Amino acid sequence: MSPRPRERILANLESIYREAYERAKAAGDQARMADLDAAYQREQLLLEVLLDIRDALVAAPPAAAPDPRAAAPDPLATLAALRRISNLR
Repeated sequence: MSPRPRERILANLESIYREAYERAKAAGDQARMADLDAAYQREQLLLEVLLDIRDALVAAPPAAAPDPRAAAPDPLATLAALRRISNLR
């Protein structure tokens, strides 16, 4: 299943906010209109970031199989790193 197109997702977000904005406008609720405008901008930014992450993950090349000849991590270095991290708390 392929992900939904970015344009469709952003259009859906705009549609939801536009309907609410038009209701507030018809009611003459200026405060609600301002709140909706700010919320829309915030939501759009967050959604675009999430879509960028999704696109990066979808486009990421598959991880290469580990080379069995590669050197294993040094257990003493790993323990030292863990000790340093735990001391930071």
